[in-house]
Amino acid sequence: MTESRVAAAQAWLAEHESDLIADLQTLLRFPSIETEPVPGGPYGQANLDALHWMLGQAEAAGMRTVNQDGFGGYAEFGSGDKQVLTMGHLDVVPVGPGWSYDPFGATIADDGYLYSRGAVDDKGPTMAMFYAARAVQATWPDVPVRIRSFFGCDEESGFGCVHHYRELEEPPTVGVAPDAGWPLVHGEKGIADFLVESSAGALTAEKVRLVAMAGGQRPNIVIDHATARVKVSADARGHVEAALAKAWDRNVTANWQGDELAIEAVGKAAHGSTPFMGDNAAGRIFRLLREISPLPDQAFYHELVYMAHPAGDGLGIAGSDDPSGILTSNLGIVELVDGVLRLTINVRYPVTFDGGSLQSRAEAKLAKLTGGFRLAHFKDSVPLYFPKDHALVRAICESYEQETGEQREPGTMGGGTYARAVENCVAIGTGWAGDGEAHQTDERVRVEHVHKMARIYARILVKLVDVALAS
Repeated sequence: MTESRVAAAQAWLAEHESDLIADLQTLLRFPSIETEPVPGGPYGQANLDALHWMLGQAEAAGMRTVNQDGFGGYAEFGSGDKQVLTMGHLDVVPVGPGWSYDPFGATIADDGYLYSRGAVDDKGPTMAMFYAARAVQATWPDVPVRIRSFFGCDEESGFGCVHHYRELEEPPTVGVAPDAGWPLVHGEKGIADFLVESSAGALTAEKVRLVAMAGGQRPNIVIDHATARVKVSADARGHVEAALAKAWDRNVTANWQGDELAIEAVGKAAHGSTPFMGDNAAGRIFRLLREISPLPDQAFYHELVYMAHPAGDGLGIAGSDDPSGILTSNLGIVELVDGVLRLTINVRYPVTFDGGSLQSRAEAKLAKLTGGFRLAHFKDSVPLYFPKDHALVRAICESYEQETGEQREPGTMGGGTYARAVENCVAIGTGWAGDGEAHQTDERVRVEHVHKMARIYARILVKLVDVALAS
């Protein structure tokens, strides 16, 4: 029976391929970058317009729809106590220069790709999933579960939409978010922000005193530019100048401004889940300050250099597990305000670890340091993890293999998707080689890949009905 249901849904998709692409192009043309709130739209007019249009498409298809105060909304069909939830988002990140096509033009080029911001993340997969749901609705009118499609408007800026959803709705029986790699991500690392503060060490030193420092904008981005100023006493200037003459880091510049040394460093940005792919500019400054400082002050900067270590050594929390690999740590924001140095460190920790234990380990480590460091604030988002033999994981892996003939193991990731915010959900795949990278210039998806996604998603939905009924 399952195969006949899948075949019927995929036949419907084949008949509506042109409609799928036309609707995707319309959705992509909404410039749904978060802006100032408008009445009924907490994330700006373009996001509200995209949400209204998406819910209108669902209503036209005969689905029940709910607009959740402009934060997001959902469309639903079917009946029963069990619910299969899909979660996609309509918001996109800003666009930069260098695009080959209008980033909101939804151009289909001669190479067979559809170019647009959101083509991969996440409007393309969201529309493919919506059409998969429409296919199931059209070919299985008495489906014995509720199949619900959630459309969020704040995935890129804080998950406010899905948190609002959870305040209003019950958890699904099972669910998927099409916003990851194939066949699925069965583990998303825990995400924790550590705010470390100090008002001691070189902040009060007499000879080389740190008086200003700034770098970074978000915890989850490697700092690519940082600045600092240190006040140097007259009797220490000769030592500092001699050390500067030996300085080797050409990405760091230092210039005298009276009795102060102004320092600037350039690094390389990267996502906070992969800090080793970037180069932390603040860490470069800490290293230079250690090299030029008198011996009594070097310990403070030595400790700061380790705070920027991408494996969490400076916080005493380094570690790994078999399902998800190593813990990663990103020093994302550095600021010196009113004599207090503040370090915001974004940590992605293994799925079998406990955030509370990491907090305790960090507090114990900081207490042993010489720089007067303390953990001022700790914010934790617990990991998502489903074993490989879980029915939800097996159903998705089987669906992918049946559609593609390719066996793939489920993966884990350091990033976070909607799935971590809603119980009983995992993130599933969205594209293949050749499709453009999310958040990058010339984001793109091959048109045939959109249809391929829809076919796989339809099979997954049919299988998840069985999983939900058996739960």
